[in-house]
Amino acid sequence: MADPELLVDDVHSYYGDSHVLQGVSLSLAKGSVVAVLGRNGVGKTTLVRTIIAFTPARRGRVLLAGRDVTRLPAYRVAQAGIALVPQGRRVFTSLTVRENLEIARGRSAGGGSRVSAHLGFDAVLDLFPRLRERLANRAATLSGGEQQMLAIARALVAGPRLLLMDEPTEGLSPYVVEEIRQLILRLRQGGLSILLVEQNVEFAIGVADLVYVMDKGRIASALPPGDLMRNEQMMETYLGIAAR
Repeated sequence: MADPELLVDDVHSYYGDSHVLQGVSLSLAKGSVVAVLGRNGVGKTTLVRTIIAFTPARRGRVLLAGRDVTRLPAYRVAQAGIALVPQGRRVFTSLTVRENLEIARGRSAGGGSRVSAHLGFDAVLDLFPRLRERLANRAATLSGGEQQMLAIARALVAGPRLLLMDEPTEGLSPYVVEEIRQLILRLRQGGLSILLVEQNVEFAIGVADLVYVMDKGRIASALPPGDLMRNEQMMETYLGIAAR
């Protein structure tokens, strides 16, 4: 059996003395979309930060396509083929759209997924026609939705084999959320592996192949999206969504 694209194995992470991730384990098959759901403060963003090595694991392992990247610095993890779309976009507002993308392209991992193998700079811009129109504009002049598209495009031009998306729909209009949904489905169809952390449960369930539910720094359950939707007790207990 082939190695999963991502394997998180009994990972423990801390902020100072605070034990945030308490033995988290999950896996993501190549070319799939996996969503991580849970209430605020359960450790979802810490999980993303641990995978990308911003908050290194003190115990456990993170494997990318069978390669142990747990102890690598963040820039080496990125070179290995993991790209992040961070919560809050965090584009370089003083730089132009083109400059934001050129910086990421300069850090290209190479040898990424089947998607990134044929998605060059121009092909990424084909996914984001509004960005192509605004290449000379400073990122500060873009709308919130356009900045989110720039954050995603910036991650894609690095040629990742695994895309981490931390709350990509936060603060966006329903129209832009639908655009992002269609983009994720298109990327999945092309073979890119995606780990999605979301508060928008309906959105996540609509794009994910598998859902992990987190609670208090642990994985409470892993199940297909349809099974989660039918489990009213789990939806209310762990996600705060009451049965209709």
